[in-house]
Parts: sequence; C-alpha cells; structure tokens
Amino acid sequence: MKSNSQLSDVLHVLLHMAESEGPSTSESLAAAMQTNPVVLRRLMGGLREAGFVASAKGHGGGWVLSCPLDRITLRDVHEALGGASLVSLGFREEHPECLVARAVNDAIGNAVQEAEALLLKRLGSVTLATLSRDFHKRMVELGHAPHRLEEHHHED
Repeated sequence: MKSNSQLSDVLHVLLHMAESEGPSTSESLAAAMQTNPVVLRRLMGGLREAGFVASAKGHGGGWVLSCPLDRITLRDVHEALGGASLVSLGFREEHPECLVARAVNDAIGNAVQEAEALLLKRLGSVTLATLSRDFHKRMVELGHAPHRLEEHHHED
C-alpha cells in the first residue's frame, strides 16, 4: 500500500511559498510537488477556505500565504486538506459475525484511535514557523546566509 504524502507535500509547498518574494503559480508549486496543477489547485482550495492562502488571477498572480506562519499548525493544514486518516490499519471484515474477528477489530480499532489522537495532538503543537526556523537553522549550519523570512514570523 502506497503511503499518503499529501500533508508532507503541502507543507513543503507552503514553506516554499513563505520563502518566495511574491506569488507562486500553480504550475511552479505543482512542479515542486511533482503533480499536476489541477491537483495542486484542488489541495489549495481547502487551504484557501481555511484562510491560510489566497490566490490572484492574471499576470503576476498566483498563490500567497494569507496568515502568519506562527498561526498555522500542522494539524490545521491536515484538517484543511480534509482530515484523512493518519493511521492506515484496516480490518479483514468491517462488520464481522465471527466473535474472533470482532475481538481483533476492537483491539485494532482502539489502538488506531489512540494513535490518531496522539498524532493530532503532536501536529497541533507544531507550527509552520517552527518548520521555517528548523529550515533556516539547517541552512546556516550548511554555511548559507540566513534568509529574510526570519523577519516575517513570530516566535511560538
């Protein structure tokens, strides 16, 4: 089963947008995600509805962040993307008559619920500003000059 990288892909794109001097086109962002611009626009629609990004049409248009990085958690982004399940364990049968299968489903179901709750809590404690600071720290460690973004976001 292929893992779902949608959250990771969108976080990557959002951080690239934060580094950009101006609007980013759907085409350039889709290329960064290695996907089609139509797919990118669909994903960005949920982020726009949540108030995290805005788009402008026409020459010089594109996508821009519309919310400070310190106000957007990874959980916020996950939920804006539709809140798909973070744990992909499934059941042999959804509604079994077999009592053994029921016991197995209950055990797996409870574990999945606990894991999802823990993941959501952790995602809610990390902001895009946190990721940006980590990125900039890594850039400095590699000998690159700090970027202008440090001036634009606040501490968590």
